[in-house]
Amino acid sequence: MLVRTRGSLDAMDRRLLLQAGAALALGACTRRSPEGAAPPAGSAWRLASFDRGPGAPEGERAMLLAPWPEAGPAPDPASRPLLVALHGRGEAGRGLDVGAGAWPVEYQLDRLHRRLLAPPLLASDLLDMTNAERLGRLNASLAAAPYRGIAVAGPATPDLPDHSPDGARPYGRFIVEELLPRLRAETGSTADRAATGIDGVSMGGRLALFVGLQNPEVFGVVGVLQPALRAEEAPLVLDLARAAMAKAKVVLRLVTSDEDPFLPAVRAASQALREGGVPHELLVIPGTHGYDFNRGPGGVEMLLWHERVQRGLPPP
Repeated sequence: MLVRTRGSLDAMDRRLLLQAGAALALGACTRRSPEGAAPPAGSAWRLASFDRGPGAPEGERAMLLAPWPEAGPAPDPASRPLLVALHGRGEAGRGLDVGAGAWPVEYQLDRLHRRLLAPPLLASDLLDMTNAERLGRLNASLAAAPYRGIAVAGPATPDLPDHSPDGARPYGRFIVEELLPRLRAETGSTADRAATGIDGVSMGGRLALFVGLQNPEVFGVVGVLQPALRAEEAPLVLDLARAAMAKAKVVLRLVTSDEDPFLPAVRAASQALREGGVPHELLVIPGTHGYDFNRGPGGVEMLLWHERVQRGLPPP
């Protein structure tokens, strides 16, 4: 397990626990984004639509990113790594176009993708939610091997009425049986599970954790950003991870920040995983919980970590 932080956080845990309760009740990332969404102008994102089904009773929309040729000379299309990225509660229930536009538009993932293509990163690229040590690690990784991009599917993520792992299963089937095949078709990728990942932030982080660990034969890489967990759910996370690892090895990372109200819960989940012998990384970085985090360190960490791990490179 790897923990990185800019200082002792123990004194903050009581306040953060209270904030986490409020965030769970009210939903995190609730600032409104523009109604409707379209792929960013001049970008490689495209919009995909899906019919209604058991995992998507209202149908589905997703924005798909196929990053080549803008990321340099194209490798064999079959080798392109794949990532499913789920958004937070702020866009949930506000229309499929708004949800599909969360990562590329509202969270500015297109801007972050382009900045990773043109290093070095500056503190301002991460909206100053960083420190010299972490920024140095990110730039050292980019200097050692250029970022080549990663194919991303950003679907409209539902706020499910049942927040349990069982409640996540129908949406997980949509991701595995419909969304990933569309992403593969659009990108020409035949990447194996080692180059197929899932991630998400807050509500989407919780859902990504459940879906990823329930489908280890599909997702060899599972990362989550500030997942909306409760501390008492740590044994549940351990059980899911153990069951997944018993089927196939999963590269697992939990990311939180020093002002994240879910910090104590994420720490509790990491402690349970560590004591249960489940390999994983816990990364604690500077930052708040909300749109600025998503538009800064959250998006950068997600893109670069998955691209490194799924290409078989050392993560930053």
